Amino acid sequence: MKTPCIAACKNSHGICSGCHRTMNEIVNWRHFSDAERDTVITHIQRQTSTHQCPSCHAPAQCDISQGKATCWCFELEQRDTSSLVENSACLCRQCLTELPLA
Repeated sequence: MKTPCIAACKNSHGICSGCHRTMNEIVNWRHFSDAERDTVITHIQRQTSTHQCPSCHAPAQCDISQGKATCWCFELEQRDTSSLVENSACLCRQCLTELPLA
């Protein structure tokens, strides 16, 4: 079974600071189909994106932008984004992990 785990696990308020999966993704990983796992890995590795992260300008993913009802980031504790210049776009998983809680 494929996994983005790098054995550097640390729960950063709902997202692993090692592999950047949400806790929900980690807990349910074994129940995901191969296609669902591939999608998460693709997003984590920034191989697909919906926009550029306003913080680091790297590719970022917003599930709502792709027509889904919710986004992967809704599973996380809310972060303080007041320090960002632009609040209109979602951050990438890596930048979101580094922000303090709201």
